[in-house]
Amino acid sequence: MRLTIKLLAKTVLATAIATQLSACLPVIVGGAAVGGSMATDRRSSGTYIDDQTIELKASKKIVDNIGEANIHLNVTSYNRNLLLTGEVGSEEYKAKAETVAKSLENVRSITNELTVDENSKLTERNNDTYITSKVKTRLINADGKLANYTKVVTEAGVVYLMGLVTKQEAAQAVQIASETSGVLKVVKVFEYIDEK
Repeated sequence: MRLTIKLLAKTVLATAIATQLSACLPVIVGGAAVGGSMATDRRSSGTYIDDQTIELKASKKIVDNIGEANIHLNVTSYNRNLLLTGEVGSEEYKAKAETVAKSLENVRSITNELTVDENSKLTERNNDTYITSKVKTRLINADGKLANYTKVVTEAGVVYLMGLVTKQEAAQAVQIASETSGVLKVVKVFEYIDEK
């Protein structure tokens, strides 16, 4: 059993590194970055790996069930809480995506923010990526630790904030995100912990 968990952990981390690194960066830097982000995360390493696995499985299973042409899907898992964002072709597909996500092992809750609309254009997605990077940068500049505890997802100018945070940290993150240029709305998908 331990060997299987270690193998799964290595596979997930290797996949995460391979998809995030450009060819010109040494793999060792990516490994250190993933290890560093796990070390500063409030989730256990097992939960961190579960989240990566949930994202991969959910993306594949939902797209396989709905069809790639019928959905633009972003799947984000934080502490086994799953956020679905993007666009689908119908309310039926939106409901089906949630049903498929519910069938996955280890998923605690689902926030289905899929919209029924045409798939977004590449320029719109690039703008969302830019907004996410601006929010993350502002979180780092405000309080380096807050950036470690907050996951930022942007879809159509709407910023979703996830993480294990105190109410004070949540308020600070929401304020920072809402004051970032290009952000149309901020949606909290936080899980709250007690103040220390």
